[in-house]
Amino acid sequence: MLNSNFRLQSVLMALFLLICTMPGSTQAEVETQQGDAASAPTRRTAVILPLKEDINPLSGALLKRKFEAAIESGVDVIIFDIHSPGGFTMVTLELMDMVQDADQVETVAYIGKDAISGAALLSLSMDTILMKPDARIGDAGEIVMGEDGAYRYTQAKSRSVLAQRARDTAAATGRPIALAEKMTDKDMVVFRATNTDTGETRFLSDKEIAAMKDADDWEIGKPIREAGKDMFFIANGRRAVELGVADQLVSGKDDLARVLNVQSPIPEVQRSWVDTLVFILNMKFFTFLLVLAGLVALAVEFSAPGLGAGGLVSLLCFGLFFWSRFLGGTSGWLEVLLFAIGLLCIACEIFVIPGFGIAGILGLALTAGSLVMASGRLTMPSGQIDWTGLGNDLVIVLGAFLGFLFAVVFLTSYMGSIPGLSRLTLQAEISPESAVIDESAPTWQRVEIGQTGTTVSPLRPGGRVEVDDMLVDVVSEGDYIDVGEPVRVIAKQGSRVVVRVT
Repeated sequence: MLNSNFRLQSVLMALFLLICTMPGSTQAEVETQQGDAASAPTRRTAVILPLKEDINPLSGALLKRKFEAAIESGVDVIIFDIHSPGGFTMVTLELMDMVQDADQVETVAYIGKDAISGAALLSLSMDTILMKPDARIGDAGEIVMGEDGAYRYTQAKSRSVLAQRARDTAAATGRPIALAEKMTDKDMVVFRATNTDTGETRFLSDKEIAAMKDADDWEIGKPIREAGKDMFFIANGRRAVELGVADQLVSGKDDLARVLNVQSPIPEVQRSWVDTLVFILNMKFFTFLLVLAGLVALAVEFSAPGLGAGGLVSLLCFGLFFWSRFLGGTSGWLEVLLFAIGLLCIACEIFVIPGFGIAGILGLALTAGSLVMASGRLTMPSGQIDWTGLGNDLVIVLGAFLGFLFAVVFLTSYMGSIPGLSRLTLQAEISPESAVIDESAPTWQRVEIGQTGTTVSPLRPGGRVEVDDMLVDVVSEGDYIDVGEPVRVIAKQGSRVVVRVT
Protein backbone atom coordinates (compact mmCIF):
# COMPACT_ATOMS: atom_id res chain seq x y z
CA MET A 1 0.00 0.00 0.00
CA LEU A 2 2.86 2.37 0.76
CA ASN A 3 4.50 1.51 -2.53
CA SER A 4 1.29 2.28 -4.46
CA ASN A 5 0.93 5.68 -2.74
CA PHE A 6 4.55 6.43 -3.44
CA ARG A 7 4.18 5.62 -7.14
CA LEU A 8 1.02 7.75 -7.34
CA GLN A 9 2.77 10.69 -5.71
CA SER A 10 5.71 10.33 -8.13
CA VAL A 11 3.39 10.42 -11.13
CA LEU A 12 1.55 13.48 -9.80
CA MET A 13 4.83 15.26 -9.08
CA ALA A 14 6.10 14.57 -12.62
CA LEU A 15 2.89 15.94 -14.11
CA PHE A 16 3.11 19.01 -11.90
CA LEU A 17 6.70 19.69 -12.99
CA LEU A 18 5.77 19.23 -16.66
CA ILE A 19 2.89 21.68 -16.40
CA CYS A 20 5.12 24.22 -14.63
CA THR A 21 7.85 24.06 -17.27
CA MET A 22 5.58 24.29 -20.35
CA PRO A 23 4.71 28.03 -20.05
CA GLY A 24 8.35 28.92 -19.49
CA SER A 25 9.39 27.04 -22.62
CA THR A 26 6.67 28.70 -24.73
CA GLN A 27 7.64 32.18 -23.52
CA ALA A 28 11.29 31.52 -24.32
CA GLU A 29 10.34 30.38 -27.81
CA VAL A 30 8.22 33.54 -28.38
CA GLU A 31 11.04 35.76 -27.18
CA THR A 32 13.44 34.02 -29.55
CA GLN A 33 11.08 34.59 -32.50
CA GLN A 34 10.64 38.24 -31.58
CA GLY A 35 14.39 38.64 -31.38
CA ASP A 36 14.82 37.15 -34.85
CA ALA A 37 12.15 39.50 -36.28
CA ALA A 38 13.77 42.53 -34.64
CA SER A 39 17.13 41.62 -36.10
CA ALA A 40 15.71 41.53 -39.68
CA PRO A 41 16.47 44.77 -41.63
CA THR A 42 13.52 47.16 -42.13
CA ARG A 43 12.96 48.05 -45.77
CA ARG A 44 12.50 51.72 -46.68
CA THR A 45 9.63 53.23 -48.65
CA ALA A 46 10.15 54.52 -52.16
CA VAL A 47 8.28 55.92 -55.17
CA ILE A 48 9.17 56.16 -58.87
CA LEU A 49 8.68 59.43 -60.82
CA PRO A 50 8.92 58.91 -64.61
CA LEU A 51 10.75 61.45 -66.81
CA LYS A 52 10.16 60.08 -70.31
CA GLU A 53 10.00 63.27 -72.38
CA ASP A 54 12.14 66.29 -73.12
CA ILE A 55 12.71 68.79 -70.33
CA ASN A 56 10.56 71.85 -71.00
CA PRO A 57 8.60 74.31 -68.86
CA LEU A 58 5.52 72.09 -68.97
CA SER A 59 7.17 68.76 -68.13
CA GLY A 60 9.36 70.50 -65.56
CA ALA A 61 6.39 72.06 -63.76
CA LEU A 62 4.53 68.73 -63.66
CA LEU A 63 7.64 66.93 -62.37
CA LYS A 64 8.05 69.54 -59.63
CA ARG A 65 4.51 68.97 -58.40
CA LYS A 66 5.00 65.20 -58.38
CA PHE A 67 8.27 65.60 -56.47
CA GLU A 68 6.70 67.88 -53.86
CA ALA A 69 3.78 65.48 -53.42
CA ALA A 70 6.21 62.57 -52.96
CA ILE A 71 8.10 64.47 -50.26
CA GLU A 72 4.87 65.35 -48.45
CA SER A 73 3.87 61.66 -48.48
CA GLY A 74 6.91 60.91 -46.29
CA VAL A 75 8.72 58.37 -48.49
CA ASP A 76 12.40 57.66 -47.84
CA VAL A 77 13.58 57.36 -51.44
CA ILE A 78 12.46 59.14 -54.62
CA ILE A 79 13.54 57.38 -57.82
CA PHE A 80 13.57 59.29 -61.13
CA ASP A 81 13.04 56.85 -64.01
CA ILE A 82 14.90 58.84 -66.67
CA HIS A 83 14.74 58.37 -70.43
CA SER A 84 15.09 61.89 -71.81
CA PRO A 85 17.08 63.83 -74.45
CA GLY A 86 17.26 66.88 -72.19
CA GLY A 87 15.82 70.24 -73.17
CA PHE A 88 15.60 73.74 -71.74
CA THR A 89 18.71 74.77 -69.80
CA MET A 90 16.79 77.05 -67.45
CA VAL A 91 14.27 74.33 -66.53
CA THR A 92 17.09 71.81 -66.04
CA LEU A 93 18.88 74.10 -63.59
CA GLU A 94 15.65 74.64 -61.65
CA LEU A 95 15.11 70.88 -61.37
CA MET A 96 18.72 70.42 -60.21
CA ASP A 97 18.16 73.01 -57.47
CA MET A 98 14.97 71.22 -56.45
CA VAL A 99 16.74 67.88 -56.10
CA GLN A 100 19.81 69.22 -54.28
CA ASP A 101 17.69 71.17 -51.80
CA ALA A 102 15.73 68.03 -50.81
CA ASP A 103 17.83 66.89 -47.86
CA GLN A 104 15.04 64.89 -46.20
CA VAL A 105 14.95 62.14 -48.87
CA GLU A 106 17.43 60.12 -50.88
CA THR A 107 17.19 60.91 -54.60
CA VAL A 108 18.06 58.24 -57.15
CA ALA A 109 18.47 58.46 -60.92
CA TYR A 110 17.53 55.19 -62.61
CA ILE A 111 18.71 55.31 -66.22
CA GLY A 112 17.28 52.47 -68.28
CA LYS A 113 18.08 53.92 -71.71
CA ASP A 114 19.32 57.49 -72.18
CA ALA A 115 20.01 60.46 -69.94
CA ILE A 116 21.34 62.98 -72.43
CA SER A 117 22.10 66.71 -72.14
CA GLY A 118 19.98 68.26 -69.38
CA ALA A 119 18.84 64.83 -68.22
CA ALA A 120 22.51 63.90 -67.61
CA LEU A 121 23.07 67.03 -65.51
CA LEU A 122 19.88 66.32 -63.57
CA SER A 123 21.16 62.79 -62.88
CA LEU A 124 24.47 64.20 -61.59
CA SER A 125 22.59 66.24 -58.99
CA MET A 126 21.09 63.13 -57.35
CA ASP A 127 22.50 61.14 -54.46
CA THR A 128 22.68 57.84 -56.38
CA ILE A 129 22.89 56.93 -60.08
CA LEU A 130 21.88 53.40 -61.08
CA MET A 131 22.17 52.37 -64.74
CA LYS A 132 21.53 49.45 -67.00
CA PRO A 133 24.75 48.22 -68.60
CA ASP A 134 23.88 49.54 -72.08
CA ALA A 135 22.20 52.78 -70.97
CA ARG A 136 23.94 56.09 -71.76
CA ILE A 137 24.68 59.27 -69.85
CA GLY A 138 26.38 62.50 -70.94
CA ASP A 139 26.60 64.91 -73.91
CA ALA A 140 25.34 68.00 -72.09
CA GLY A 141 26.73 70.64 -74.43
CA GLU A 142 24.44 73.66 -74.78
CA ILE A 143 23.33 74.52 -78.31
CA VAL A 144 21.02 77.14 -79.81
CA MET A 145 19.33 77.55 -83.17
CA GLY A 146 20.78 80.32 -85.31
CA GLU A 147 18.90 82.67 -87.61
CA ASP A 148 19.52 80.27 -90.50
CA GLY A 149 17.80 77.43 -88.63
CA ALA A 150 21.06 75.55 -87.92
CA TYR A 151 22.05 74.57 -84.36
CA ARG A 152 25.30 76.00 -83.01
CA TYR A 153 27.46 75.76 -79.91
CA THR A 154 26.44 78.54 -77.51
CA GLN A 155 28.57 81.55 -76.65
CA ALA A 156 31.49 81.20 -74.24
CA LYS A 157 29.66 83.13 -71.52
CA SER A 158 26.76 80.69 -71.45
CA ARG A 159 29.09 77.66 -71.69
CA SER A 160 31.13 78.90 -68.73
CA VAL A 161 28.05 79.16 -66.51
CA LEU A 162 26.92 75.64 -67.42
CA ALA A 163 30.42 74.15 -67.01
CA GLN A 164 30.81 75.68 -63.56
CA ARG A 165 27.42 74.36 -62.54
CA ALA A 166 28.44 70.86 -63.67
CA ARG A 167 31.65 71.10 -61.64
CA ASP A 168 29.87 72.29 -58.51
CA THR A 169 27.24 69.57 -58.81
CA ALA A 170 29.83 66.81 -59.23
CA ALA A 171 31.81 68.12 -56.25
CA ALA A 172 28.66 68.12 -54.09
CA THR A 173 27.73 64.54 -55.02
CA GLY A 174 31.25 63.09 -54.99
CA ARG A 175 31.64 62.38 -58.70
CA PRO A 176 34.61 63.09 -61.03
CA ILE A 177 34.62 66.84 -61.51
CA ALA A 178 36.61 66.86 -64.76
CA LEU A 179 34.31 64.31 -66.43
CA ALA A 180 31.22 66.24 -65.35
CA GLU A 181 32.65 69.42 -66.87
CA LYS A 182 33.61 67.49 -70.01
CA MET A 183 29.91 66.75 -70.54
CA THR A 184 29.47 70.47 -71.25
CA ASP A 185 32.83 71.38 -72.87
CA LYS A 186 33.97 69.64 -76.05
CA ASP A 187 37.27 71.52 -76.28
CA MET A 188 38.95 70.18 -73.14
CA VAL A 189 40.68 66.78 -72.78
CA VAL A 190 40.55 64.64 -69.62
CA PHE A 191 43.43 62.40 -68.47
CA ARG A 192 43.79 59.85 -65.69
CA ALA A 193 46.57 61.18 -63.43
CA THR A 194 48.45 59.59 -60.51
CA ASN A 195 50.21 61.47 -57.71
CA THR A 196 53.78 60.16 -57.52
CA ASP A 197 54.04 60.89 -53.78
CA THR A 198 50.71 59.65 -52.42
CA GLY A 199 49.56 57.27 -55.15
CA GLU A 200 46.22 59.12 -55.43
CA THR A 201 44.44 58.67 -58.76
CA ARG A 202 42.36 61.48 -60.17
CA PHE A 203 40.82 62.65 -63.44
CA LEU A 204 42.35 65.95 -64.56
CA SER A 205 41.64 68.09 -67.59
CA ASP A 206 44.30 69.77 -69.68
CA LYS A 207 43.04 73.11 -68.35
CA GLU A 208 43.46 71.97 -64.75
CA ILE A 209 46.93 70.57 -65.39
CA ALA A 210 48.07 73.85 -66.96
CA ALA A 211 46.85 75.80 -63.90
CA MET A 212 48.20 73.43 -61.17
CA LYS A 213 51.17 74.56 -59.11
CA ASP A 214 52.14 70.96 -58.27
CA ALA A 215 51.73 69.60 -61.79
CA ASP A 216 55.18 68.01 -61.57
CA ASP A 217 53.94 65.76 -58.74
CA TRP A 218 51.39 64.12 -61.04
CA GLU A 219 52.07 61.46 -63.61
CA ILE A 220 49.72 62.13 -66.50
CA GLY A 221 48.39 59.02 -68.21
CA LYS A 222 46.58 58.56 -71.48
CA PRO A 223 43.41 60.54 -72.28
CA ILE A 224 40.09 58.99 -71.35
CA ARG A 225 38.62 57.51 -74.52
CA GLU A 226 35.21 59.12 -74.00
CA ALA A 227 36.71 62.51 -73.06
CA GLY A 228 38.94 63.32 -76.02
CA LYS A 229 39.23 66.46 -78.14
CA ASP A 230 36.17 67.86 -79.96
CA MET A 231 33.64 65.63 -78.21
CA PHE A 232 31.30 65.78 -75.23
CA PHE A 233 31.72 63.07 -72.61
CA ILE A 234 29.21 60.26 -72.95
CA ALA A 235 29.46 56.69 -71.64
CA ASN A 236 27.35 53.58 -71.26
CA GLY A 237 26.43 52.13 -67.88
CA ARG A 238 29.42 49.78 -67.59
CA ARG A 239 31.91 52.51 -68.42
CA ALA A 240 30.14 55.10 -66.26
CA VAL A 241 30.41 52.83 -63.20
CA GLU A 242 34.07 52.11 -64.01
CA LEU A 243 34.84 55.83 -64.17
CA GLY A 244 32.84 56.68 -61.05
CA VAL A 245 30.15 58.71 -62.81
CA ALA A 246 27.47 56.14 -61.88
CA ASP A 247 27.28 54.17 -58.65
CA GLN A 248 26.09 50.70 -59.66
CA LEU A 249 24.64 48.62 -62.47
CA VAL A 250 21.13 47.18 -62.20
CA SER A 251 19.34 44.73 -64.45
CA GLY A 252 16.05 46.63 -64.37
CA LYS A 253 13.31 47.94 -62.12
CA ASP A 254 12.96 44.59 -60.37
CA ASP A 255 16.55 44.94 -59.22
CA LEU A 256 16.05 48.45 -57.81
CA ALA A 257 14.26 47.31 -54.65
CA ARG A 258 17.08 44.93 -53.73
CA VAL A 259 19.88 47.42 -54.41
CA LEU A 260 18.18 50.30 -52.59
CA ASN A 261 16.70 48.14 -49.79
CA VAL A 262 13.18 49.45 -50.36
CA GLN A 263 9.80 47.78 -50.24
CA SER A 264 8.78 45.88 -53.36
CA PRO A 265 6.98 46.39 -55.65
CA ILE A 266 7.91 50.07 -55.88
CA PRO A 267 4.84 52.23 -56.67
CA GLU A 268 5.11 54.40 -59.78
CA VAL A 269 3.37 57.77 -60.06
CA GLN A 270 1.30 57.71 -63.25
CA ARG A 271 0.11 60.74 -65.18
CA SER A 272 -3.28 61.89 -63.87
CA TRP A 273 -6.18 63.13 -65.99
CA VAL A 274 -5.31 66.68 -64.94
CA ASP A 275 -1.76 66.25 -66.26
CA THR A 276 -3.12 64.81 -69.51
CA LEU A 277 -5.55 67.71 -69.90
CA VAL A 278 -2.79 70.23 -69.26
CA PHE A 279 -0.59 68.56 -71.89
CA ILE A 280 -3.43 68.63 -74.43
CA LEU A 281 -4.35 72.26 -73.80
CA ASN A 282 -0.70 73.29 -74.18
CA MET A 283 -0.52 71.78 -77.67
CA LYS A 284 -0.26 74.39 -80.42
CA PHE A 285 -3.48 73.35 -82.15
CA PHE A 286 -5.59 73.49 -79.00
CA THR A 287 -3.93 76.75 -77.94
CA PHE A 288 -4.99 78.25 -81.27
CA LEU A 289 -8.56 76.98 -80.82
CA LEU A 290 -8.85 78.31 -77.26
CA VAL A 291 -7.66 81.79 -78.22
CA LEU A 292 -9.79 81.94 -81.38
CA ALA A 293 -12.97 80.71 -79.67
CA GLY A 294 -12.38 83.06 -76.74
CA LEU A 295 -11.98 86.08 -79.01
CA VAL A 296 -15.07 85.30 -81.10
CA ALA A 297 -17.18 84.73 -77.99
CA LEU A 298 -15.84 87.98 -76.53
CA ALA A 299 -16.86 89.88 -79.68
CA VAL A 300 -20.37 88.42 -79.45
CA GLU A 301 -20.55 89.50 -75.80
CA PHE A 302 -19.40 93.05 -76.60
CA SER A 303 -22.13 93.29 -79.28
CA ALA A 304 -24.78 92.62 -76.62
CA PRO A 305 -23.46 93.68 -73.18
CA GLY A 306 -24.54 91.74 -70.13
CA LEU A 307 -23.16 88.37 -69.11
CA GLY A 308 -24.64 86.00 -71.67
CA ALA A 309 -23.59 82.96 -73.66
CA GLY A 310 -20.74 84.84 -75.33
CA GLY A 311 -19.31 85.99 -72.02
CA LEU A 312 -19.52 82.55 -70.46
CA VAL A 313 -17.85 80.85 -73.44
CA SER A 314 -15.10 83.48 -73.52
CA LEU A 315 -14.55 83.13 -69.77
CA LEU A 316 -14.32 79.34 -70.14
CA CYS A 317 -11.84 79.49 -73.05
CA PHE A 318 -9.46 82.02 -71.53
CA GLY A 319 -9.87 80.46 -68.10
CA LEU A 320 -8.72 77.10 -69.51
CA PHE A 321 -5.90 78.82 -71.37
CA PHE A 322 -4.42 80.53 -68.31
CA TRP A 323 -5.15 77.56 -66.01
CA SER A 324 -3.19 75.21 -68.27
CA ARG A 325 -0.35 77.75 -68.44
CA PHE A 326 -0.30 78.15 -64.66
CA LEU A 327 0.07 74.39 -64.21
CA GLY A 328 2.45 74.28 -67.16
CA GLY A 329 4.81 76.72 -65.49
CA THR A 330 4.77 79.42 -68.20
CA SER A 331 2.23 81.85 -66.79
CA GLY A 332 1.71 83.81 -63.61
CA TRP A 333 -0.59 86.51 -62.31
CA LEU A 334 1.26 89.18 -64.29
CA GLU A 335 0.01 87.75 -67.60
CA VAL A 336 -3.55 87.52 -66.25
CA LEU A 337 -3.40 91.12 -65.02
CA LEU A 338 -2.11 92.39 -68.39
CA PHE A 339 -4.85 90.46 -70.18
CA ALA A 340 -7.56 91.93 -67.93
CA ILE A 341 -6.19 95.46 -68.41
CA GLY A 342 -6.17 94.90 -72.19
CA LEU A 343 -9.83 93.86 -72.17
CA LEU A 344 -10.69 96.87 -70.04
CA CYS A 345 -9.00 99.20 -72.53
CA ILE A 346 -10.90 97.60 -75.42
CA ALA A 347 -14.20 97.93 -73.53
CA CYS A 348 -13.49 101.61 -72.83
CA GLU A 349 -12.74 102.16 -76.51
CA ILE A 350 -16.03 100.56 -77.54
CA PHE A 351 -18.42 101.94 -74.94
CA VAL A 352 -16.86 105.12 -73.53
CA ILE A 353 -14.28 106.74 -75.82
CA PRO A 354 -15.52 107.70 -79.31
CA GLY A 355 -13.65 106.51 -82.40
CA PHE A 356 -10.69 104.14 -82.43
CA GLY A 357 -7.53 105.45 -80.81
CA ILE A 358 -4.90 104.86 -78.16
CA ALA A 359 -7.09 102.84 -75.79
CA GLY A 360 -8.05 100.35 -78.50
CA ILE A 361 -4.50 99.92 -79.78
CA LEU A 362 -3.13 99.59 -76.24
CA GLY A 363 -5.84 97.06 -75.37
CA LEU A 364 -5.07 94.89 -78.38
CA ALA A 365 -1.34 95.07 -77.69
CA LEU A 366 -1.76 94.11 -74.02
CA THR A 367 -4.17 91.29 -74.83
CA ALA A 368 -1.99 89.77 -77.54
CA GLY A 369 1.21 90.35 -75.54
CA SER A 370 -0.16 88.66 -72.42
CA LEU A 371 -1.20 85.61 -74.46
CA VAL A 372 2.28 85.35 -75.99
CA MET A 373 3.96 85.76 -72.59
CA ALA A 374 1.74 83.07 -71.07
CA SER A 375 2.53 80.64 -73.90
CA GLY A 376 6.24 80.25 -73.12
CA ARG A 377 9.35 81.54 -71.39
CA LEU A 378 11.02 84.29 -73.36
CA THR A 379 14.51 84.35 -71.84
CA MET A 380 17.28 81.87 -71.13
CA PRO A 381 19.82 82.00 -68.25
CA SER A 382 22.40 83.80 -70.39
CA GLY A 383 19.92 86.61 -71.04
CA GLN A 384 19.39 85.63 -74.68
CA ILE A 385 15.92 85.38 -76.17
CA ASP A 386 14.66 82.06 -77.42
CA TRP A 387 13.68 83.42 -80.81
CA THR A 388 12.40 80.07 -82.05
CA GLY A 389 9.98 79.63 -79.17
CA LEU A 390 8.95 83.28 -79.29
CA GLY A 391 8.31 83.04 -83.02
CA ASN A 392 6.12 79.96 -82.59
CA ASP A 393 4.09 81.65 -79.85
CA LEU A 394 3.65 84.79 -81.95
CA VAL A 395 2.48 82.77 -84.95
CA ILE A 396 -0.13 80.95 -82.86
CA VAL A 397 -1.52 84.07 -81.17
CA LEU A 398 -1.46 86.31 -84.25
CA GLY A 399 -2.93 83.47 -86.29
CA ALA A 400 -5.80 83.27 -83.80
CA PHE A 401 -6.35 87.04 -84.07
CA LEU A 402 -6.36 86.78 -87.87
CA GLY A 403 -8.85 83.93 -87.67
CA PHE A 404 -10.92 86.09 -85.34
CA LEU A 405 -11.10 88.86 -87.96
CA PHE A 406 -12.30 86.41 -90.61
CA ALA A 407 -14.86 85.04 -88.14
CA VAL A 408 -16.16 88.53 -87.39
CA VAL A 409 -16.59 89.26 -91.10
CA PHE A 410 -18.42 85.97 -91.59
CA LEU A 411 -20.69 86.45 -88.58
CA THR A 412 -21.49 90.02 -89.57
CA SER A 413 -22.39 89.00 -93.12
CA TYR A 414 -24.15 85.68 -92.65
CA MET A 415 -25.15 85.19 -89.03
CA GLY A 416 -28.51 86.75 -89.58
CA SER A 417 -29.50 83.93 -91.94
CA ILE A 418 -28.20 81.06 -89.81
CA PRO A 419 -30.98 79.44 -87.75
CA GLY A 420 -30.41 79.80 -84.04
CA LEU A 421 -27.86 82.60 -84.41
CA SER A 422 -30.04 85.30 -85.91
CA ARG A 423 -31.12 86.34 -82.45
CA LEU A 424 -27.58 87.54 -81.80
CA THR A 425 -27.84 90.22 -84.52
CA LEU A 426 -29.69 93.53 -84.43
CA GLN A 427 -32.93 93.23 -86.33
CA ALA A 428 -36.05 95.32 -86.42
CA GLU A 429 -38.83 94.11 -84.19
CA ILE A 430 -42.37 94.77 -85.43
CA SER A 431 -44.99 94.48 -82.76
CA PRO A 432 -48.43 93.18 -83.73
CA GLU A 433 -51.03 95.90 -83.94
CA SER A 434 -53.14 94.03 -81.43
CA ALA A 435 -50.36 94.07 -78.85
CA VAL A 436 -51.04 96.40 -75.92
CA ILE A 437 -48.15 97.56 -73.74
CA ASP A 438 -48.93 98.55 -70.17
CA GLU A 439 -47.90 102.09 -69.19
CA SER A 440 -46.14 100.65 -66.14
CA ALA A 441 -43.82 98.59 -68.38
CA PRO A 442 -40.13 99.61 -68.67
CA THR A 443 -39.43 102.42 -71.10
CA TRP A 444 -37.42 100.13 -73.42
CA GLN A 445 -40.59 98.10 -73.94
CA ARG A 446 -42.79 101.13 -74.60
CA VAL A 447 -40.53 102.81 -77.10
CA GLU A 448 -41.10 101.76 -80.71
CA ILE A 449 -38.90 101.56 -83.79
CA GLY A 450 -39.16 104.76 -85.79
CA GLN A 451 -39.83 107.05 -82.84
CA THR A 452 -37.64 110.11 -82.51
CA GLY A 453 -36.19 111.82 -79.49
CA THR A 454 -33.40 114.03 -78.18
CA THR A 455 -30.23 112.98 -76.39
CA VAL A 456 -30.05 114.15 -72.77
CA SER A 457 -26.55 112.76 -72.25
CA PRO A 458 -23.60 112.03 -74.55
CA LEU A 459 -23.84 108.68 -76.32
CA ARG A 460 -20.36 107.01 -76.16
CA PRO A 461 -22.11 104.94 -77.52
CA GLY A 462 -24.28 104.31 -74.43
CA GLY A 463 -26.39 107.08 -72.89
CA ARG A 464 -29.94 108.42 -72.44
CA VAL A 465 -32.54 109.79 -74.84
CA GLU A 466 -35.86 111.52 -74.13
CA VAL A 467 -38.66 110.05 -76.26
CA ASP A 468 -42.22 111.35 -75.68
CA ASP A 469 -41.40 112.41 -72.13
CA MET A 470 -39.73 109.03 -71.46
CA LEU A 471 -36.07 108.65 -70.53
CA VAL A 472 -34.72 105.62 -72.37
CA ASP A 473 -31.28 103.97 -72.03
CA VAL A 474 -29.94 103.55 -75.56
CA VAL A 475 -26.78 102.93 -77.56
CA SER A 476 -25.76 104.55 -80.79
CA GLU A 477 -24.56 102.68 -83.87
CA GLY A 478 -21.01 103.25 -82.63
CA ASP A 479 -20.46 106.96 -83.29
CA TYR A 480 -20.24 109.59 -80.58
CA ILE A 481 -23.41 111.72 -80.30
CA ASP A 482 -23.42 114.91 -78.27
CA VAL A 483 -26.16 116.22 -75.93
CA GLY A 484 -29.23 117.78 -77.55
CA GLU A 485 -28.97 115.92 -80.88
CA PRO A 486 -32.14 114.53 -82.52
CA VAL A 487 -32.07 110.74 -82.90
CA ARG A 488 -34.33 108.00 -84.24
CA VAL A 489 -34.86 104.48 -82.85
CA ILE A 490 -33.69 102.07 -85.58
CA ALA A 491 -33.60 98.67 -83.84
CA LYS A 492 -34.44 96.81 -80.65
CA GLN A 493 -32.97 93.62 -79.24
CA GLY A 494 -34.38 92.69 -75.90
CA SER A 495 -33.67 95.63 -73.60
CA ARG A 496 -31.10 97.05 -76.02
CA VAL A 497 -32.39 100.08 -77.95
CA VAL A 498 -30.28 101.35 -80.88
CA VAL A 499 -30.55 104.90 -82.21
CA ARG A 500 -29.13 106.93 -85.07
CA VAL A 501 -28.78 110.68 -85.62
CA THR A 502 -31.64 111.99 -87.78
